[in-house]
Amino acid sequence: MDSVLWVIGLGLLLGIQHATDPDHVLAVATIVSREPRFSSGVLIGALWGLGHTVTLATAGGAIILLNLTVPLVVARSLELAVALMLVGLGAVRLFATFRGMSHIPPEHLSVRHAHGHGGAFHSHLHSHGGVTHKHPHLHPSKRLLAALRPVGVGQAIRSLTVGLVHGLAGSAAAALLVLSTIQTPAWALAYLGVFGAGTILGMMAITAALAAPFVVSARRFARVNQALGIGTGLVSVGVGLFLIFQVGFVGGLLAR
Repeated sequence: MDSVLWVIGLGLLLGIQHATDPDHVLAVATIVSREPRFSSGVLIGALWGLGHTVTLATAGGAIILLNLTVPLVVARSLELAVALMLVGLGAVRLFATFRGMSHIPPEHLSVRHAHGHGGAFHSHLHSHGGVTHKHPHLHPSKRLLAALRPVGVGQAIRSLTVGLVHGLAGSAAAALLVLSTIQTPAWALAYLGVFGAGTILGMMAITAALAAPFVVSARRFARVNQALGIGTGLVSVGVGLFLIFQVGFVGGLLAR
């Protein structure tokens, strides 16, 4: 019983702490800044955590069960992928802020309208925000659409993908930690599962908190909201470039 509580407690606490890593928080902040609602923040955190847990459990489980080791060049390459992703997320956030881009409103996807011969994936003229234009888009199932209503399909996919990439980059370290403390594979896998659950809970709390200033500024202070969007974009690009330099040149990945 003590072993069970030890695995659950350690995995949960470290999972929550893992969610607070600066690159994790910064990545989701660029996404949350585009969805100024508390419900959106919670869902974005849950989707990020889900993606992170899927890759962490898959890669970490393979390392534990097959007793594999991750080459240093592979681990650094995955870290470089995270850095590039931060630059990309920040650049998209800046572009969206300055150009006034927005995702397809969930309300539009839920409205019944003719799909023509294009099936669920199609494009047609519609209006929102006083602008008439068209977006190519996919109409998901009604149940999935209802679940993703707070953020929309595009943001949901973006959050899940960012979590998947972060999970790959962190899987090696997490698995090595498990192997160094837990000798039984079953307990090691249980640890990874609880660790993933803690990461999901931690990120949900973080993204809900991050949503607060954007919710307030979006409703009352448009310029402040825009400044927050620009700030998250610039910081994301800056940190991403710094990590690229650290991993690629200081770490030697790109300097060979």
